[in-house]
Amino acid sequence: MVESSSIYTPTTKYIITAKFEVEGVVEKPDVVGAIFGQTEGLFGPDLDLRELQKSNRIGRIEINLRSERDKTFGSIKIPSSLDKASTAIIAAAIESIDRIGPCAAKITLEKIEDLREEKRKKILEKAKEILKNWVLESSPSSEEVIKEVSNVIKASEVCSIGPEGLPAGPEALESSSIIIVEGRADVINLLRCGIKNVIGIEGTKIPQTIIDLCKNKEATAFLDGDRGGDLILKELLQVAEIDYVVRAPPGKEVEELTPKEIMKQLREKIPVEQLKLENHTLVKSTLPKEILETIKELKGTLEAVFFDEQGKILARMPVGELAEKIKDVSEAYYLVFDGIVTQRVLDLAEAKEIKVIVGDRIAEIAKIPVNIKVLTFLNLT
Repeated sequence: MVESSSIYTPTTKYIITAKFEVEGVVEKPDVVGAIFGQTEGLFGPDLDLRELQKSNRIGRIEINLRSERDKTFGSIKIPSSLDKASTAIIAAAIESIDRIGPCAAKITLEKIEDLREEKRKKILEKAKEILKNWVLESSPSSEEVIKEVSNVIKASEVCSIGPEGLPAGPEALESSSIIIVEGRADVINLLRCGIKNVIGIEGTKIPQTIIDLCKNKEATAFLDGDRGGDLILKELLQVAEIDYVVRAPPGKEVEELTPKEIMKQLREKIPVEQLKLENHTLVKSTLPKEILETIKELKGTLEAVFFDEQGKILARMPVGELAEKIKDVSEAYYLVFDGIVTQRVLDLAEAKEIKVIVGDRIAEIAKIPVNIKVLTFLNLT
């Protein structure tokens, strides 16, 4: 039996399930990056995963993994609303991936499940139950049923705004303020909380409709706590008049947040000018110039560099050796590396009393030590 999951859309027909084994330690973003990167352009735009996700014909990819003994094992689930032939091609393309991050990898297709068959079984069972109890229950009038269903649809309906057809709440145009999120799923999640002045970007390029709305409304950007959210925020601040910024917790997406988490994050929104001032002050007055120069050089090298508090280089090594050799580095204050900041790296750095870590991006973190400042390359470039 297939369990329901937030990665499945109402139009999902099939679930591609595969397992993978990697000769090294990688994180979820590495797996997702390999899936998109190594399948891009194989079969043209009609079967390009990025385009298929934008049109909701491929759902959100779910990755589960664990690492032990310098190997990573896990599973991949990909929801598909395509036909059988196209779904089979996508499954074969996924199985052809032979590298994840910098490491050799092997992906094996386990199964393709037909969700419609499971749905048919559930409908039949429900129909039997309804038929059995029909004579024992009073049936409401057709008028009452239609009214009740119409009210539900009206309350949760997602509007389409502007020539781009952006997903939005029913009050996005009339309200004096708007909340900008990344996509349709985020809009729906905020509507569940009763927030109706929300609008989705639906892509990486900021639509002109949003740029125009920001000119006359108080605009709050509510974005995912990942690298994608970083990039969208950077572009928003360049092209639109944003007043406040709200981020999901590191590694989380807005569509995954509970109503309590959504309201908490919105109460803690940060004025854009304060955000800019904090970033400017951090870059100009906290980090030695030697570190800022090293960050520019490290991108794409998969190397790690340790500095003392004055910015003097103490050690340099491949990222793959970081976990093993960090214990041999003394008096390090800064760690800068072209890789993913994981919980393991944070724990090792805390033990060595390192105060600042700068990585390419941040993985889903359970707990960031209070005495360590974590930054990304994007924060500082």
